[in-house]
Amino acid sequence: MRSPLPAARAALGAALAAWGAGAWARVTLLTGGSVLPPQNVRIDPSSLSFNMWKEIPVPFFLSVYFFDVINPSAILLGEKPQVRERGPYVYREFRHKDNITFNDNDTVSFLEHRSFQFQPDRSRGLESDYIVMPNILVLGAAMMMENKPMSMKLVMTLAFSTLGERAFMNRTVGEILWGYEDPLVHLVNKYFPDMLPFKGKFGLFAELNNSDSGLFTVFTGVKDFNRIHLVDKWNGLSKVTYWHSDQCNMINGTSGQMWAPFMTPETSLEFYSPEACRSMNLIYKEAGTFEGIPTYRFVAPSTLFANGSVYPPNEGFCPCRESGIQNISTCRFNAPLFLSHPHFYNADPTLAEAVLGLHPNPEEHSLFLDIHPVTGIPMNCSVKLQLSLYIKAVKGIGQTGKIEPVVLPLMWFEESGAMEGQPLQTFYTQLVLVPNVLHYAQYVLLGLGCFLLLIPILHQIRSQEKCYLFWSSSKKGSKDKEAIQAYSESLMTSAPKGSVLQEARL
Repeated sequence: MRSPLPAARAALGAALAAWGAGAWARVTLLTGGSVLPPQNVRIDPSSLSFNMWKEIPVPFFLSVYFFDVINPSAILLGEKPQVRERGPYVYREFRHKDNITFNDNDTVSFLEHRSFQFQPDRSRGLESDYIVMPNILVLGAAMMMENKPMSMKLVMTLAFSTLGERAFMNRTVGEILWGYEDPLVHLVNKYFPDMLPFKGKFGLFAELNNSDSGLFTVFTGVKDFNRIHLVDKWNGLSKVTYWHSDQCNMINGTSGQMWAPFMTPETSLEFYSPEACRSMNLIYKEAGTFEGIPTYRFVAPSTLFANGSVYPPNEGFCPCRESGIQNISTCRFNAPLFLSHPHFYNADPTLAEAVLGLHPNPEEHSLFLDIHPVTGIPMNCSVKLQLSLYIKAVKGIGQTGKIEPVVLPLMWFEESGAMEGQPLQTFYTQLVLVPNVLHYAQYVLLGLGCFLLLIPILHQIRSQEKCYLFWSSSKKGSKDKEAIQAYSESLMTSAPKGSVLQEARL
C-alpha cells in the first residue's frame, strides 16, 4: 500500500505556500500605503483613529526666548540696538477638543481649548525674571500717530508722560507673556472703547491661555475621503479679510494637527494658523525615521515670508519691508508687528545686521514637521516663529527720542511635540514590527511550502529511476527478467484487492 506521507506533505506544502502568498499580499498592503482602511482614519466615533484625533497623544511644549535689550538709552540716542537672548522659558501645553458637533455636510465642528503650565525643570530661568524690551503700547501707538496732526501727537506725548509710559519697559517674563495692568490700556478703553481688541491685562500671549483657537469646521472624510481633515470654515468664515488679495485670504489646508493619509514626496503640508492669521504651506524635504517609525520631513519653503517683489503671490500680505518678514499689523490691532523665522533666518541679511546679538542658523532656527506618511499623523514637530516690532522716532512724540528705523526682535517661540510612551509603542508595534514580521514570514512560509511540495515529486522521480535502472542492468535469464519486472512494477502500482504477490528471488 502506498504511504500517505507524500500526499500529506504535498497538501501541507500547498497550504504553506498559499499562506506565504497571503502574507506577501498583506505585507504589500501594509507597506504600500493601506495600513489603515479609509473607514479607520476618517473622523468618526466608530473609527480606530477617532480618539487619537480627539485627544492627540503627543505632549506639546511651548518654549519662549526673549531678546533682552542691553542698551535702551543708547537706542533712544540713535545707536544700533544690542540684544541678548534669554531663555528658554518652557510651558507644557494642554489641548483638548470640546463642543464636537457632526454636521450634515460631511463636516465636524469643534473648539480646541488650550492652557499652559510653566515647567521650571525644562527652563533656563524663572517667570519672575526681568526682561528689558520695547513698550509695544507706546511705540506701536506712536507709529499709528505718525501721520496725524501735530496737536494730537503733543497730546499723546503729554498723556504718556502723565501715565509714566516710556519707550522701553522692564517687566517680568510672566507679565510680558500673560498680561499686566497698564494705565494706558484703561485710558484708551475709556475714551476709545473699540480701538483695542482687549479690555483687561495686556500680554503677548494673554489671549492664548485658557482659551481656544476659534471654531474649526473640518471635513470628516466619511463621504469624501479625499477631503479628510481639510478646513471648511473657521469661525464661520471660508476666508479671512485681513489681507489684500483673495489668494492670501483663503483658508486652506487642515487645522494643523493631522493630515490626509497616504502621502507621497509630492504632497505639500498646508494648514491654517489663527495666530498668524493666514494659511501656511510646508514642502517635503526628505524621508527619515523617528524611533524606528518611517517619516517624511516637511519644512518651510524660502518663500514663506518672502515679500511681494521676491515672491509675487505674497503681494497680498503687503505693505512689505525687507524680504523674510511678514507684516501682521492688520490682524494685530494695527501695531507694526512682523512675523518671521527666529533671528531673521532665511530673511534679507540687512535685518540681522541691523541688530547686534543675532546669529541666524538653520540648525537652531528652522522649523520642521516629521509626519508618518501612511496615516498623516505627526511623530515629531518643531514650529519656530519670531515676533518683531518696527520702531523709529516719530516727530512730535518725545518718548521716541532719536530712534533709527529698525525691525527689533521681541521674542521667538517654539511649539514642539514628539510621540512617546505607550502611544509610540503601540504605533511602532502595529506599523513597523508587525509588517516586518509578516515581511520575513512570507519568505519562510513560501520557501517551506515549496520545499514540502518538492519532496513527493522527488520521491516519485527517484522511485521510477531506481526501478528502471534495476531492471535494465540485469544480465540474468528470461525468467529472472520476468521476476524482476514483476517486482519493479509492484513498487509502482498498488496490488489488486485480495491478491498475494509471490516473493521473487533474484
